[in-house]
Amino acid sequence: MKNVNRILEYFDELIPNPHCELVYHKDYELLIAVMLSAQTTDKRVNQVTSVLFQKYPTLESLSKANIYDIEEIIRPLGTFKRKAVNVQEIAYRLLKEQNGKVPSDRAYLETLAGVGRKTTNVVLSELYRVPVMAVDTHVERVSKRLGLAKPQDHVLEVERKLTRKIPKERIPSTHHQFILFGRYYCKAISPLCENCKLKDICKKEKLSI
Repeated sequence: MKNVNRILEYFDELIPNPHCELVYHKDYELLIAVMLSAQTTDKRVNQVTSVLFQKYPTLESLSKANIYDIEEIIRPLGTFKRKAVNVQEIAYRLLKEQNGKVPSDRAYLETLAGVGRKTTNVVLSELYRVPVMAVDTHVERVSKRLGLAKPQDHVLEVERKLTRKIPKERIPSTHHQFILFGRYYCKAISPLCENCKLKDICKKEKLSI
């Protein structure tokens, strides 16, 4: 726990007001944005969703949009054909089955097109402050470099370990700190190690991540 407390204190020092960098104004916009963020960056997602949600400002308009138009808007994200179908299926099902609301129901969310455990965790944490840890590439890399998880741990094991080690009440905000620390400090390539106060416990040299 000593290292955990030290890590969390450093995160609070570096990133005192963590927040989700995906831009959204409605609950379903977050869900769709997180789904679209697979294999791309939040910055690129924000660029396309600003266009998508302005042109189609409701779930009903999204569900009835021309699929080829959605494809063209989200083309910069890659795998745009599949993601366009996912957007429409999510819009249609939320309207038909949830009165247009994103529920705090893991089982249901994971049945939506393109929505897996990581996306569900982000939505539950961000919208409902559920103490769940979504493990993306940044969270996984930082966790393993700082010794909070083993190099061979799969994503679900990393999630379990972080959930056990981090105080429950701060998991939603700490999740963002992990992402932002990995995105801007403990980067995959050219991490800012020189001034890092955690470099004495970092295992980066022993890892390939």
